[in-house]
Amino acid sequence: MKKITIAIDGFSSTGKSTLAKELAKHLGYVYVDTGAMYRAVALFSMQKGYIGKDFFDKESLINSLPFIKLVFKFNPDLGFAEMYLNDVNVEKEIRTIEVSNYVSKVAEIPEVRSKLVEQQKEMGKNKAIVMDGRDICTVVFPEAELKIFMTSSPNTRAQRRYEELIQKGDKISFDEVLKNIEERDYIDTHREDSPLLKADDAIEIDNSNISRKEQFEMVLKLIGN
Repeated sequence: MKKITIAIDGFSSTGKSTLAKELAKHLGYVYVDTGAMYRAVALFSMQKGYIGKDFFDKESLINSLPFIKLVFKFNPDLGFAEMYLNDVNVEKEIRTIEVSNYVSKVAEIPEVRSKLVEQQKEMGKNKAIVMDGRDICTVVFPEAELKIFMTSSPNTRAQRRYEELIQKGDKISFDEVLKNIEERDYIDTHREDSPLLKADDAIEIDNSNISRKEQFEMVLKLIGN
């Protein structure tokens, strides 16, 4: 079968990464979680003291971009690649609610997006890739053979994210998660540089009321697999 590029965009906590991982494993494709890349930059900003609840030193972050090394390393035990920031595995650290609170603010900086989009385009030069994020269909791979836009109600997404965080042992309330999702939705859709929007030729999937299995089978039919 001809190798293609599969681009998946959508709102936070719609299960983009889960679907992308399943597709990549089934097809034998490379999977790239672009959200992990932005989360790693957000974590770097937190570690350096560039960002906090009431401040954001954007200039210092921009000046530090040449010193941020992002690499995905495949973990055979997990079956997917993990995010490394400057040679340190930060896969667990970047999934916290604290990072979630800052990632959209970091991701709206044009210089950050330019650096990461350049890397993402390079990763997909040989096709046979599944990549998910906010601007994959519109900016990174506008010529992708299959474009998917995932959406779901804020409450449904918050419940999924809340259960995921609780299972990890995080102490957090549902209202905190819902607020975070609503704030990220607003920032992602209103930023000037590469806002989250549905590409004209992307196929929209609302997974509010369908199972992961139903969604996976739906996309396989779109691929023709």
